Amino acid sequence: MQAIHGRALVVDCSTGTAEPFPIPPAVSAAVLGGAGLASWLLLRFAPPRVDAWAPDNPFVLAAGPFIGTGLTTSSKLAIATTSPQTGFIGDSLTSSYLALVLRRTGFDALVVVGRAPRWSVLFVDDDQVRLLPAEHLLGRDPEETTATLRSELGRDIRVAAIGLAGERLVRYAAVVNDGRLAGRTGPGAVLGAKRIKAIAVRGTGRFPAVADPDGVHRAARQLATRSLGPETAKYRELGTVANLAFFSRLGVLPTRNFQAGSFPAAEALSGERLVTQHRADRQACAACTVGCEHHFRTSDGGPATTVRLEYETLFALGSLCGIEDPNVVLRAAALCDRYGMDAISAGGTIAWAMECVERGVPLPGSPDEWPRFGDGASLLRTLEAIGERRGPLGDLLAEGSRRAAAIVGQGSETWAMHVKGLELPGYHPKRLRAMALGFAVTPRGACHNRTSAYEIDFSEDAPASAERIAKATARSEDRSALLDALPLCKFLRHCFDDFFVEAASLVRLVTGLSCDAEELQRTGERIVTLKKLFNLRQGWTRSDDTLPPRLLSPNGIDPAELDRLIRAYYRVRGWAADGSIPPERLRDLGLESLLDSVSIGS
Repeated sequence: MQAIHGRALVVDCSTGTAEPFPIPPAVSAAVLGGAGLASWLLLRFAPPRVDAWAPDNPFVLAAGPFIGTGLTTSSKLAIATTSPQTGFIGDSLTSSYLALVLRRTGFDALVVVGRAPRWSVLFVDDDQVRLLPAEHLLGRDPEETTATLRSELGRDIRVAAIGLAGERLVRYAAVVNDGRLAGRTGPGAVLGAKRIKAIAVRGTGRFPAVADPDGVHRAARQLATRSLGPETAKYRELGTVANLAFFSRLGVLPTRNFQAGSFPAAEALSGERLVTQHRADRQACAACTVGCEHHFRTSDGGPATTVRLEYETLFALGSLCGIEDPNVVLRAAALCDRYGMDAISAGGTIAWAMECVERGVPLPGSPDEWPRFGDGASLLRTLEAIGERRGPLGDLLAEGSRRAAAIVGQGSETWAMHVKGLELPGYHPKRLRAMALGFAVTPRGACHNRTSAYEIDFSEDAPASAERIAKATARSEDRSALLDALPLCKFLRHCFDDFFVEAASLVRLVTGLSCDAEELQRTGERIVTLKKLFNLRQGWTRSDDTLPPRLLSPNGIDPAELDRLIRAYYRVRGWAADGSIPPERLRDLGLESLLDSVSIGS
């Protein structure tokens, strides 16, 4: 197989030692790279039932074969670890130049185990590894940390860093690089537990050769042209913030902790309003022609704040918390970036606390400190308390909504809006059956990026039967997993006439593998299955595939209907009725031989 190095670098922070690990060619052919390789390496190096805080919980960074080929949007790195929020697989993605320099070190992945004896920077300098003192970086935000390290180690390095939230083990702390956050599932907290303030990488080698350089060059030009077509116009012109007002009109915009699906002040937070009154500039990720990243600036007369803003951050810190002022949302988003924490989980946890206050359920600390729906000052104050784990309230909310609700009790578990411990993203599933199913079954926890199932619900010919919904949801998961393995951005998914057919052509040009559309769909299914296998080994049970009680009320999804959808999904996947994976299904997918060195358990 071309376009890969065929080895990972395994670093033990406890001893400061590193050694290469050969990646079996059959593994690379079966899962390609990126999220597929990261999932396999996590299974390979993590012991069964590993705790997220344990030194032997691996932190994996993995690249895919498309990185460095010139194919647009291919600069994504996959992260895999045990999530401090869910206890299951914590997988996240980030786009950056770090992906490019990691590939130039001669490795396809970095596996970090152990715990450093003191706060350190893990410096990967081609094939040399050093643990550098990091005490002078403690308390600094990721941007400051990156600037300091580039001045100390050279402008040619790239950095992934954690902020104060990662240092303080906020369970939804992010890994930050190039100003972009890999935040979902809390990978930054895992680095904090390992006492790794940052990972710095210098790669000066060559990218691995592709199978057909001329063919890849032609394909890259064609894909770049298509990436600038009408399918991505929304992202270029407004960014993902364009979704908010539209979702409110549809009644699927989570509002006031999912108590409603429409926000009366949605127009004040609309993409059109933000672009005309607040946009500062537009940028693109490394190796990207789309440029969906819009930066917005406050206009309220206070200290000027400029921040990147996406729909998920806008909903989580806006409608979900009842906040109408876009300036407050921008300042809140900047705080999440500065502390290095996932805005979705931060907003979801604070919205749970706001509902506690609304219902008269007492929280720790002084009532003057409690957050309240629509109160921008209390939102900003609470975000600071969480990022610093300051006081009893900040310490509680740093645990996330599931653990916070278990501590507070008094029925507050019923309005803790999470699946498997991961707070819900910005889609109210009461009218979205495929999205509801995707939230329930995705190994990561409630997630829109691993299924894109909302597209099924929004389509004119949305399937009605449980079997059709289940099949469409599973195929959507497979497509997302494949995109994360190549990698390519999901915003390109509509730039293909037939995604799996055209993706197979790209894979043949890049890797030389003989594959077709059916085999690539199976590749996506293998990756989803690897993630599920990790969860099973961590103690997953059928009861984990569900939705929050609020969404199972008479005004939400009928529990019996959700059960039918889940059972249909298991059948489509070839799984047992209890959600376990029969050995014959592993053989059918060609996974059994890849797991010989992996302890799967029962």
